[in-house]
Amino acid sequence: MTSHTFHAVAFVENLSLKELAASFPEAKRTPRELWYTTPGGGTVFAYPFGAVVFHNTLPAERERQMARLHAARPGLTLGSEESFSVREEPGARVDVKDAVLVVDTLSFEGASVVAMTMAQSAEMEYYERIVEQMFSRTDKLVERLEKAGRTPFATRPLHRFIGTAIGTRNEVLSILHLLDKPDAVWEDYIADRIYNELRAEFDLSDRYSALELKLRSVQESLELVLDMSRDSRLVLLEATIVLLIVIEIVMSFVRH
Repeated sequence: MTSHTFHAVAFVENLSLKELAASFPEAKRTPRELWYTTPGGGTVFAYPFGAVVFHNTLPAERERQMARLHAARPGLTLGSEESFSVREEPGARVDVKDAVLVVDTLSFEGASVVAMTMAQSAEMEYYERIVEQMFSRTDKLVERLEKAGRTPFATRPLHRFIGTAIGTRNEVLSILHLLDKPDAVWEDYIADRIYNELRAEFDLSDRYSALELKLRSVQESLELVLDMSRDSRLVLLEATIVLLIVIEIVMSFVRH
């Protein structure tokens, strides 16, 4: 019985595999990922959507590789981290038991599928936190509207918030490839079964759908609040114009 450990790190920023390849000459690269083995043992997988996964890499070696990554790509901001285990049991069917993936033998293709699925999950977790914060902030605006019966008079903060919501939604939509099947599953049916099991374990499809729905809800709510705020400003403007006209009429009578 052999155990494997995977540790995923997701960053706020994306990674350019082409640029990283120059700093990691030992690495192999495809359009979807970059990988290499470390001197201290284990394998490192890097993905363009901003995630790195360490397979069977000791903490000290992981720190050394992270230092190399930060040197090659300065300014990286940690988004989220998560770990997962795989256990080899001769003759076992691919299955997830007690949050551990059990396989007969873990090939490189299988390991790459585990790594990519973990990277997808870690990246999704980062976006879930961002969207949840936006959702909470929108709830406060709606709650204020419900209690006070009015919207914020200043529209510029709303414009910025809507811009953030749209930008985040576009960013989430642009990572649709997160849910694409890894290349390895087309060549290895065991890798395909591993992917299907992990996709269900990490609940990727439902989490993505929930993200999209929340972002759409945030955007629609903000647009409604903005429209109401604009209407309030228009009413105030019209009232001001009427008041000025009345003052002008009164002043004309006073002068005569």
